[in-house]
Amino acid sequence: MRITVSVDGTTYTDEVEPRLLLVHYLRERLGKVGTVVGCDTSNCGACTVHLDGHSVKSCSVLAVQADGREVATVEGLARDGQLHPVQQAFHDNHALQCGFCTPGMIMQAIDLLADDPDPDEETVRTGMEGNLCRCTGYQNIVRAVRDAAGRMRPGAGPEAERVDQRSAQLSGGE
Repeated sequence: MRITVSVDGTTYTDEVEPRLLLVHYLRERLGKVGTVVGCDTSNCGACTVHLDGHSVKSCSVLAVQADGREVATVEGLARDGQLHPVQQAFHDNHALQCGFCTPGMIMQAIDLLADDPDPDEETVRTGMEGNLCRCTGYQNIVRAVRDAAGRMRPGAGPEAERVDQRSAQLSGGE
């Protein structure tokens, strides 16, 4: 089946098997290896990406379901050599140990902050509960999300992920 999908501001058209998972399309076809394969059962959240501005576990979405839609991955967050505010907050607050869950945590945190730009600790814990970390006690992750909320301007989130099409063209995208 032929699909056309925008990933991190670049449009791709490919033939895919109807049963191909979005996580495998991103990793194997497009080289977006920051989208991690964790459990393949949608339990861990390591594969979280944004589909049309909202977080989804890409191991539970077929690539054909992304046809005609926008996908944002952790690789597409940095702009002009600067980390996204959530990425920077995770770095500054030591919100990772092995780093395996971090891409999915960051993508989920951005969606959470788009819905609630000033969450309290309980809201962060509830909003992040579908993303598992096997290394930390979550305290630094919660601290990072709350720190990122302070760094982000109102209305950030999915809109901040969209790549200006002119910039994408200059960098070789479509």
